[in-house]
Amino acid sequence: MKKLSYLFAALLMLVLAGCGSKRSQAFYNMPSQLLSTTYDGRYIIRVQVRSKDAVVAFEDGKRKAIQEVIFDGVKAANSGIEDLKPLIFDINAREKYEDYFRAFFSDKKEWDQFADYFGRRVVTTRYERDGRQMVETVTVQVDRAGIKQKLQNDGIIPREGRY
Repeated sequence: MKKLSYLFAALLMLVLAGCGSKRSQAFYNMPSQLLSTTYDGRYIIRVQVRSKDAVVAFEDGKRKAIQEVIFDGVKAANSGIEDLKPLIFDINAREKYEDYFRAFFSDKKEWDQFADYFGRRVVTTRYERDGRQMVETVTVQVDRAGIKQKLQNDGIIPREGRY
């Protein structure tokens, strides 16, 4: 009987440990923000990425900043700056030029020449018992004018018009 009560107590502790509250990740889903601009066509953008490795997270932060400049645009962090419009307004551009952008964002790092680190802040959290996850807030300086020139030279966006 004594063994049975110990077994029941151990089982109860395991069940209660598994029913713990999970941390909300809503705080870490911050959208990218445009912090400032420079006179030579560079923009300073703060992005957040998740990873278990800091080096991978910083590379993903640079890649994410460039993708948002090309496809999505970036909202300004304060009212003194205008929102950054995307370079490509075509909604289906990712699918239309899929081969081009797959090669551009590949491990050859053709995209890497258009972004530099500007600063970093690290937040580490543990969630859903999956282990340690790094939530990196990376500040990246993106050369939007250089990206625009490359896309125009490669025929992805036209040289004249609204671009």
